[in-house]
Amino acid sequence: MKHFSFLIFILITFQSLKAQTLSIRHILDQEKSVITDTTFQLTTRDKRTVPIPITLVSGSEKGPTFTIIAGIHGMEYPTILSLLQLRKEIDPKKLKGNLIIIPIANVPSFYSRTPFVNPMDEKNLNRVFPGHPNGSITEVMADFLTREVFSATDVLLDMHGGDVGEDLIPFICYYNNQEFKAQTKKAAHLSEISGFDTIVSYPYILNAHQPTMYAFKQAVSQGITALSIEIGKLGYWNKDEVSKTNDAIYRMLFVLKMYDKKDISPTSFKKIRYTKQAYISVPVQGIFYSNLKAGDRVHKDDKIGYITDLFGNKINTILAMETGVILYKIGTPPVNKGETLCCIGIDENFVE
Repeated sequence: MKHFSFLIFILITFQSLKAQTLSIRHILDQEKSVITDTTFQLTTRDKRTVPIPITLVSGSEKGPTFTIIAGIHGMEYPTILSLLQLRKEIDPKKLKGNLIIIPIANVPSFYSRTPFVNPMDEKNLNRVFPGHPNGSITEVMADFLTREVFSATDVLLDMHGGDVGEDLIPFICYYNNQEFKAQTKKAAHLSEISGFDTIVSYPYILNAHQPTMYAFKQAVSQGITALSIEIGKLGYWNKDEVSKTNDAIYRMLFVLKMYDKKDISPTSFKKIRYTKQAYISVPVQGIFYSNLKAGDRVHKDDKIGYITDLFGNKINTILAMETGVILYKIGTPPVNKGETLCCIGIDENFVE
């Protein structure tokens, strides 16, 4: 077992010899069949510093590098705890290739129990990719992940879940990127064998000079096979969610011919696939009431709920714009204008 703590100053670029010496790829190439726990300290121009803990697992044989990230939002607990468990279980002597495990990408958010933003600069890490080396601390974090982590990655699994205010059903998702067809095909296949019953395919739309914003969308734009898991809701976690997440990871490792774990629960052959989504934004700040939950089916123009002002006076009624299943929704009363109130997965083959 090795323990390192590296200080990476973003004031200089990763092109420097020092940064190259301390790079993730360099560490993975040094030895085989070892687990290395490292903490990268990222520093901005104004001397603000944040740690990113990373476990690097070098296998006994050459193979792909599979990166798994959790905790981009600090209150998405099932996936965070699943990676901490994976770290204890994985045997590098049985691994072909490498694992990059980032259990808590946003440590300030985790310890401050802040659901969406980094309290150090009030920015959402999953909205600032590809980041900037000379930006605020969250932008520096995104830049580090983009340039240092993604550049060493062949397959990326970016894991999320229901923050303290989100109600959602478990699903796995990928972007239907036609520019990199082979990578998209592999992401779709990994989704199919993951053990998740609900599979969501997002359209990949990115105009010239438009930032990717999202972590795994950034990886897709770099030609990396990338997909994402959503599991857990309303800031809670349980052992079944942790087990389901880790079983999905082990299934992917097996299909990638990287690792074989024998005691994985069987999967269901029944799959629900959504290739289109409808998003409802919060029209006005207020207090949201709804009798519906994630997983409920709605029809076009059905009432999803209503919003009141601070005195309880109804100021807006929310209607479904499409027929489908609620993949996730705000599950707590406070809502702010512009937030995603609800995402409906449109089941194109559904017949009444």
